[in-house]
Amino acid sequence: MTGFAGRLRAAVRAAARLSGRVVVFARRRAVAFNELWKHSLQFRVTISTLALSSAVVFVLGMVLQNQITERLLDTKRRAAIEQTQALADTAARELVGVGGESADALHTRLQNALKKISTTSSSRAGSTAGTFDPVLASVGRGQSDTDPVFVGPFGSVPERLRQFVEADHLARLEHTVDENGARTTYLIVGTPLLSGTSPLQLYLLFPLTSEQTTVSTVQNTLFVAGIVLLLLLAGITNLVVRQVVRPVRQAVAAAEQFAGGDLDQRLAVVGEDDLAKLAVSYNSMAASIQNQIRQLEEFGGLQRRFTSDVSHELRTPLTTVRMAADVLHASREQFPPGLARSTELLVDELDRFEALLGDLLEISRLDAGVEELSAEYIDVRPIATRAVEQVRVLAGTAGSAVELVLPDEDTSADVDARRIERILRNLLANAVDHSEGKPVVLTVAVNETAVAITVRDYGVGLRAGEAELVFNRFWRADPSRNRRTGGTGLGLAISQEDARLHGGVLDAWGEPGHGACFRLVVPRRQGVPIADSPLVLPPPDAVSEITLSPSSVAELQPAPEAILADPAPDREEVGQ
Repeated sequence: MTGFAGRLRAAVRAAARLSGRVVVFARRRAVAFNELWKHSLQFRVTISTLALSSAVVFVLGMVLQNQITERLLDTKRRAAIEQTQALADTAARELVGVGGESADALHTRLQNALKKISTTSSSRAGSTAGTFDPVLASVGRGQSDTDPVFVGPFGSVPERLRQFVEADHLARLEHTVDENGARTTYLIVGTPLLSGTSPLQLYLLFPLTSEQTTVSTVQNTLFVAGIVLLLLLAGITNLVVRQVVRPVRQAVAAAEQFAGGDLDQRLAVVGEDDLAKLAVSYNSMAASIQNQIRQLEEFGGLQRRFTSDVSHELRTPLTTVRMAADVLHASREQFPPGLARSTELLVDELDRFEALLGDLLEISRLDAGVEELSAEYIDVRPIATRAVEQVRVLAGTAGSAVELVLPDEDTSADVDARRIERILRNLLANAVDHSEGKPVVLTVAVNETAVAITVRDYGVGLRAGEAELVFNRFWRADPSRNRRTGGTGLGLAISQEDARLHGGVLDAWGEPGHGACFRLVVPRRQGVPIADSPLVLPPPDAVSEITLSPSSVAELQPAPEAILADPAPDREEVGQ
């Protein structure tokens, strides 16, 4: 018993595994079919045409089969009725005066009449009813007065047919009987015989075997013809759709190559049909776009060369002016107060002019694509520390404290130290310039794939839509607002290009009155994509004016004095 239970459990587990495999296979096939259906117009049109054609072929096949079957049976019925009526006259003549005999004599006369009917039927020519089995019935000679006596190969006929015939009606009926384990359908035609004193009926049983064989042959022929027709329709549809889809696919491939930079890619024009017109239109569009792109490239090249040439040419007179300004600045104590102040302003503006020329040269090199990344696998924390030290004096002048938050783990990455330091310096200077005397926090974080650095200030912030504009060249959120740092307006644009050169990203967030946050994310290894950023944007201390009331904003955002008075243990406070 235990062995049987174990085998039963094993069989159940095997059946479960098999059903699971079948389900998995069916799901994979369904997914593959769904993908092919969504992505292949040729497959979709072919399957749709095949499905609709199958429905049409099925309906037509059923109609044809019913028509053929009905015509065969109708012909058989008419011929059977005619033959029954003809043989009824023969039987009536043979059975004249029947009624007063004994049962044996009656049976003998009925047998003789059947033989005469069979002989007469075999001698007739041109009958389309085919072979039959005759049966004669006499009412009132059975075990009771109502039981009929049947003489013939069949002992009885269906009662409902007999009731019609006994009512002096000619009737017919299709009836199926079991003979030696096989089912045979007969067309039974019955008619009354008015030749004797006792009621007599003649029944002829016509087997429908040949008609059933003909109908089965017709069904098989229609089925095979339908399958062949559907296959031909599928092949023809696939061929016709392919003639349309192939040029479309060629157009798609050409468009992809054109978008990838192959501006000389064109479509072959064959014939003068609609697809040829499409190819001509595409080629005209591609030629127009190519000319415009070349014009823009030439214009951009001229613009970059102009910027580079102007920047280089301005360096010589700028050097001369700088030397003269330095001489005046060194002797400013000997000048009157107004002239001494003018000398100081001249030097400050020359410093800004030199920075602007340097940024213009850097932008022109970045636009030309000649800049290369000198990456080294180094720790980013010392770079962040140097950037903070460089803005310490600027932060002190603006009254802002700069806090540095560094992680304990190693933050090494493939970076160009000079470019990363320039990015951080630009971000810090921008944050100090807009901090309104509030603290600025620089945070460094790292994970397996990326190093992230955020510069957070709590100053004027950014309005909606300005986070995408801050990296535009010479863009200012408030043109009427005076700069404290003397920036050139190109620092953030250069910083974004430096981030892209590293394969990273530089983005921004801000809200009016709640400050702004700039985030730099670079991969730890060049060529390895960034999975996710170690630092989120918006920052965790971001406050939304839409969802929070002023009181809750005050509760969630710490006061600047608290940040300055009690910095976190892992922060370095610089400035003030």
